[in-house]
Amino acid sequence: MGYDLPVRPSFSPAQRTVGICRAAVHPVLRVSGPDRSSAQRWVGQAGVRSRLNQHYYGLDDPLANSMLTGSWGKGLAVRSRRDIDVMFLLPDTVLSRFNQRVGNRQSQILQEVRSVLSVAYGLQTEMRGDQQAVVVRFSTTPVDVVPGFRARYGQVWICDTRYGGTYRLADPVMEMDSLNTSDARHQGVTRIIIRAIKQWQRHCNAPLRSFQVERLVIEFMHTQSGVYFWPDSLVRDFFGWLITRPSASIIMPGTLEVVALGNAWRSRAETAWRNACIACDHERAGQNLEAGAAWQKVFGTMIPLVA
Repeated sequence: MGYDLPVRPSFSPAQRTVGICRAAVHPVLRVSGPDRSSAQRWVGQAGVRSRLNQHYYGLDDPLANSMLTGSWGKGLAVRSRRDIDVMFLLPDTVLSRFNQRVGNRQSQILQEVRSVLSVAYGLQTEMRGDQQAVVVRFSTTPVDVVPGFRARYGQVWICDTRYGGTYRLADPVMEMDSLNTSDARHQGVTRIIIRAIKQWQRHCNAPLRSFQVERLVIEFMHTQSGVYFWPDSLVRDFFGWLITRPSASIIMPGTLEVVALGNAWRSRAETAWRNACIACDHERAGQNLEAGAAWQKVFGTMIPLVA
């Protein structure tokens, strides 16, 4: 059975298939429960935050002046987690000190944060490949530290070392509020779909970043009625919406920053839409094994053949 790309996807509730989305609700796409590995991850990131608080504020506190961001902080992680993102807010005195310097001040700030953490973690500490964060490579899960400075209205200036160095405005509180609002409106389905699409992005190596996937899914969920439908058809409909979406950019909450997405991901999304359509058709026909095989083309073998 062949599938042409939709001109403009418009799926009414009556058109949605009714099935169980092994791709969205299977435990491998959910945040794992407390276990030894989870405890080790918590100790690791808490130690990093404590070390920075000790150096910059004289506090032995694993929570102050910092927040968990990314998948871990937003409850969007899928197994296995790739990293834990921590935003650490440096004192204003540090900003004033570095403003007296010349050159790439943002890179210098990150190098200082790395030096502070190297005292405790030694060779485990390095700069991330994009030079936007300091990474502490624990044996369980790396901790990515993004240093920043307090701005107005709860926003944060973060260090961007590109193009000679600059500060970029971020609004992690508004990002979380936007996610929570969508998830509440759709009875927890927004987070389920985000986890599923992140697994597709990982399995198919789609060139989209996690925060871009989050914003795209939230934007897609705004087009839904708010009534809970089976996640399998929502996954299918998301890909159909994505590949006919007119704008290749997203707008970040709070800062209104426009982030370009490019088009390198589009062919992978088109393939995923076709396979999701095939999977939903098999589910509607009661062909569970065939449906599982089609979903595995989208999400990999983390998804079982039989739900």
